[in-house]
Amino acid sequence: MIAFADGMPLVQLDDGRAVAFQREWIVRALARAAFKAGFSKWWLAAHVTESVALSLAAYYQGNVISVPRLTERIRDALQAIGYSEIGRHLALGMPGERLDLAVLAREAGAGYELAFFNRLREQLRSLIGAGTTEVDVVGLAPCVKQLRSRKSWSRSCEALQEEIVSFVRTQTAADPAKRELSVQVR
Repeated sequence: MIAFADGMPLVQLDDGRAVAFQREWIVRALARAAFKAGFSKWWLAAHVTESVALSLAAYYQGNVISVPRLTERIRDALQAIGYSEIGRHLALGMPGERLDLAVLAREAGAGYELAFFNRLREQLRSLIGAGTTEVDVVGLAPCVKQLRSRKSWSRSCEALQEEIVSFVRTQTAADPAKRELSVQVR
């Protein structure tokens, strides 16, 4: 038997991947479910998540837990504290993904914006196609400087930054399944 340092089982996603237990993923899913249940500013999401995490670390015997099984445990915790209506709206989806624009810019090479935008389109479509519900797009400023071959910020950097943000919005709005998708660009 393998023992993980944090005592947490891995989470087996619907696509077959096993990922580390991500508290923020659960907190965000609980916040969405609470909002759908009519609780616009429900403050217990982090506490319920921590309760579930402690329970898994202390009592769960396996090394991997499936998303449906994890969802069931979260719903049980919600029911125990009198918020079963939130559990009825709970959908974990896929955990958030991180997309580093600076890495894409380095792969494309300085001044190769077309290659960068093609690679960015591929990455976003891949994440959306995999069912990701949250994408954290990071490294915007270093990306822009790399593509513009600049060490300091300029007016042309500002224009490219706006173009990249607009491109990400356009690509993420084109989800054919029309799932809820949260994208943060920074």
